[in-house]
Amino acid sequence: MTIPFWIYSIILGIAFSAVMAVKTGKEERQIELELIEKEGEIYMKRLELEREKRGLTG
Repeated sequence: MTIPFWIYSIILGIAFSAVMAVKTGKEERQIELELIEKEGEIYMKRLELEREKRGLTG
């Protein structure tokens, strides 16, 4: 009893899809973390500017 060639190609396709899904997930998480970090830096700059404003006027 031999396994047809197309079965092997389906198994390889499933394995390739799984590897690409994991790789893409890692990349997306990295991009999200970078975006969150940039937003945090912007927020901290705004807070600092607000403190300076209040310090100079008050």
